[in-house]
Amino acid sequence: MRPSLSALAVLMGLSAPALAQTLTLGVSATPNSVDPHFNYGTSTQTLTYHLFDTLFTRLADSTLGPGLATSWRVLEPTVWEVKLREGVRFTNGMAFTADDVMFSIARAPNVPNATASYAGAVRAIARVEVINPLTIRIHTNGPAPTLPLDLAPLGIVSRQVGEGAATEDYNAGRAAIGTGPYRLIRFIPGQQAELERNPDWWGARQEWEKVTIRFLPNPGTRTAALLAGDVDVIDLPSPNDLPRLRSDARFTVSSRASMRLVYLAPNQQAEVAPFITDNAGNPLPANPLRDQRVRQALTIALNREALASRVMQGTATPAGQWMPAGTYSHNPAVPVPAQDIEGARRLLAAAGYPDGFRMTLHVANNARPTDPVSAQAIAQMWTRVGVRTEIEAQPLAAYSPRAARMEYAMTVWGWGSIGHAGHPLVNTVATNDRARLTGGFNRSGYSNPAIDRMIAAAMGEMDDTRREALLNQAVAAAVQDVAVIPLYNLTNFWASRRGIRYEATTYDYTLAVNAQTVR
Repeated sequence: MRPSLSALAVLMGLSAPALAQTLTLGVSATPNSVDPHFNYGTSTQTLTYHLFDTLFTRLADSTLGPGLATSWRVLEPTVWEVKLREGVRFTNGMAFTADDVMFSIARAPNVPNATASYAGAVRAIARVEVINPLTIRIHTNGPAPTLPLDLAPLGIVSRQVGEGAATEDYNAGRAAIGTGPYRLIRFIPGQQAELERNPDWWGARQEWEKVTIRFLPNPGTRTAALLAGDVDVIDLPSPNDLPRLRSDARFTVSSRASMRLVYLAPNQQAEVAPFITDNAGNPLPANPLRDQRVRQALTIALNREALASRVMQGTATPAGQWMPAGTYSHNPAVPVPAQDIEGARRLLAAAGYPDGFRMTLHVANNARPTDPVSAQAIAQMWTRVGVRTEIEAQPLAAYSPRAARMEYAMTVWGWGSIGHAGHPLVNTVATNDRARLTGGFNRSGYSNPAIDRMIAAAMGEMDDTRREALLNQAVAAAVQDVAVIPLYNLTNFWASRRGIRYEATTYDYTLAVNAQTVR
């Protein structure tokens, strides 16, 4: 006799609601919007990629597969032709066409008050030409060899719904009309999002009829929810909890090396730096972070091996640049900086700070659970060389916009690259320039025209080998000038209850489509 679902739940030690066709995800980061163009970040993407498809699908290893686009090719160095998927409909029944793609590309860099702009994704595009309802030609300002990769994160919205709609309309559900595998039922900011299966999705039919995404920024709370059977899958389990979850037969842990770099952004824009004083608490007349010697001192004061092995408990790999070793455009000539305490002190003295100074390091307390812990360790390392550092942790919703306005001296960030070093260089290092749509996630205020030119040259080179060499040069120059301070590349982890397998990916947003029942 076949056992009932409730009987199976008892046998598995889990509650019945976790079974059948429902899935509950417990995720670490809290999205601040349902608008897919409002925030270029994992927290928002975890939600919006359930609702809005992209032209190109990132596979588990971050290579590209078809999405709303079925094929793409270069007609000439400044023209890409993209064929669109036939028969796709938005969840309001309207047909998906080339007009929706054109509208989405135009909208992406122009969303008011966006906390992390998608400008970098579309920066190379001069115009979109609609050939027919299912064919577009994208004309670029110059050769754009990485255009499909750069456009891969961009969610496609309905032109009919989106014209005249504000971010608030997406948050309220009125404009949250996509072509994705799920549709939005309810978004409760700071708590959860409730979704239901889109029966007309063009992809493989999803086995989950209902999906709830619970926003659980505290890692202990996420693990407790998984242990209690309140959620089926969690992301970013605390390193402290991983041994327990791995040894418990009721759960499965999956992992994969990530493309995400955790780094520090020193404010080099402010002439007088906020949250920096002399040792007596008086504001300094000039911003010390604008001096390359000070930035170099701060980077060599850090013991990245200790951060990765002890603080992160082996869940990260020390890094001195954006791309992990073994990936395209990783520069093998750029090493992980070795800790040099005396060298850091000498550099500070040479820059005019023999006694150091005081500084506050700001960090989000609900983005990655390990960020505040790492920040404490970093503060101790800097204090050791004379830069007496305090930590202030804030919710991401407050931290992110203030950091974008350059209101802090030093901040902690993560950037997930999408297959080449030009992606982080364009977005996190290039000068923040609204006209050129560069530096959309530049949180250091860094600006170096020579490096801008190097990035532009690399991103306009159609030959893969020559482009990699140019990217390597730009990476080396940016690291030498300490545009940002790389720390480590993460390993992505998910833990799921028995009976569900979560496919680990190099990207770190969490998707219901990656969770399958194990029969």
